[in-house]
Amino acid sequence: MTRNFLWSILRFFMWLLVGLLFFLLGFWVYFHFATKLEEPIIDSSRFENFDRIELNDSTFVFKESFLRKNSHGIWEMYLKGNAVEIGYSHGILSKELMQFQEKAFVSQIQKMIPNPEYLKFLKYVTAWMNRDLDEYIAIEYQQEIKAVSLFADSQFSFIGNNYERQLNYHAAHDIGHAMQNLNLVACTAFSVWDSLSADSTLLIGRNFDFYVGDDFAKNKIIMFVEPDQGYQFVSIAWAGMSGVVSGMNNQGLSVTLNAAKSKIPFSAKTPVSIIAREIVQYASTIEQAYAIAKSRRSFVAESFFIGSANENQTAIIEKTPDTTILLRAEKEAKQILTNHFQSNALFFEDLNQENLNENATGLRFKRVQELMDCNIAFDPDRFVSILRNPFGRGEQSIGIGNEEAVNQYVAHHSLVLQPEKLKLWMSSPPFQLGDFISYSLKEIFNNPQILFDESRANSQMIQKDRSQLNSTYLFFSTFRNLKLEIERAVQSKQKLSQQKINDFIEANPNYFFTWELLGDYYQALDEFESAKTAFARALEMNIPNQFEREKIEGKFKNCSIEAL
Repeated sequence: MTRNFLWSILRFFMWLLVGLLFFLLGFWVYFHFATKLEEPIIDSSRFENFDRIELNDSTFVFKESFLRKNSHGIWEMYLKGNAVEIGYSHGILSKELMQFQEKAFVSQIQKMIPNPEYLKFLKYVTAWMNRDLDEYIAIEYQQEIKAVSLFADSQFSFIGNNYERQLNYHAAHDIGHAMQNLNLVACTAFSVWDSLSADSTLLIGRNFDFYVGDDFAKNKIIMFVEPDQGYQFVSIAWAGMSGVVSGMNNQGLSVTLNAAKSKIPFSAKTPVSIIAREIVQYASTIEQAYAIAKSRRSFVAESFFIGSANENQTAIIEKTPDTTILLRAEKEAKQILTNHFQSNALFFEDLNQENLNENATGLRFKRVQELMDCNIAFDPDRFVSILRNPFGRGEQSIGIGNEEAVNQYVAHHSLVLQPEKLKLWMSSPPFQLGDFISYSLKEIFNNPQILFDESRANSQMIQKDRSQLNSTYLFFSTFRNLKLEIERAVQSKQKLSQQKINDFIEANPNYFFTWELLGDYYQALDEFESAKTAFARALEMNIPNQFEREKIEGKFKNCSIEAL
């Protein structure tokens, strides 16, 4: 009886195990097919008879398209054709840059998430979230991305095949926006027109503060695109990026992206950079841009800063996964946009109020207001001076890199746009401190070869900020180098010379993080009184968001207990 009972129990668990194995196998098969993105069918065979011509190590030509690096370190690309031809030309011209870009992106993700098992888990979570991504992207852009992906690096196939990775990277921008507490995104945009503009035409300034490591920002590309459908346009981004984060078309319609606070998304819709791409390729008025934005579903909250030469003004399209609002200027001939919603419909939403109370967006908005409230008419030079300003309200020194400042020393690129004149100025490294290079869309699309004549652009460029380059930037470089050294010392509990500590403080004495990191350093050495003093000093500084303040307060309390 007992033996039969035990055998029954054993048989039950055996069948349970077999059932579990079949379930796991079935789930794996379902997961594999459910997350497999359907690739568009493209015919690239007609391009395979053409070779990429390498004129030198920084100038490449393919058919009518080309890529070159100018003397300021900016890559300039001209692309022409249908979706497949544009994508194929983009990929073959920039394949080395694209591979470098992907390596930089993956390395930064691995740095942020050092646990390989957790990273593997997130890979599957992301695959599940993005399982329907292709259904929300127009076939035109799927084909372009597929053609680009032909030249992606197979060494990253552990993440997914080339097409899946390139498609998913367009959604990575949105996921970065949703993770604002990681300080990946904190953009600023502003505009004037009529009496506030020196020549009465629309003027737009924009900092794109999207930071995923220094290497990711090394190879900026300004792309001049002549598609067979829609309008010619310019886009400032990086190799492999078909979406738009900053762009303007030959109708004088511009679009730039600013993140708003989002809930963590659980399923993909249309990436905001793809929505912006559609706007810049197919809209010539604010209403047309709004109609496109409204017709697409996004999976994060985003603001689209739209400039229109036809209407000589800007407007803000505020978009959430559920709502799309058009916000026009009511009284003054200007608009400001940071990282929160301003419309009556969305301003009082809990998530937006939480964002204003906890993050730097409201403080930076007030700072831009202060810089623009000066009873003068603005020109491109004055806009560049605002984009470069590293100070807090009242011109207070709040530490180099503080999120309250317009210039946080993290900008991927910075722009000034004149839509009516079809002109723009783009920053050159470092950050927005180098020369702002002038580009005329009208001249370039009339004759793309004009890009090879740098004397034209140099004669109209806005000069580098020599004052900051010779002072603030040098201090910031010292600060960043010593920061890495101190972070390593915290990990290894290694004591550094007092001279290095003094140099670190001197490089950025008014930045809260300087003192927070020193607190971490002393705490790692069990020097709790010194740590407590450093954390207390950090709390006296301008801390731009509530998350950081609460974190430092917690460290201070812990040190106070340990010091007893």
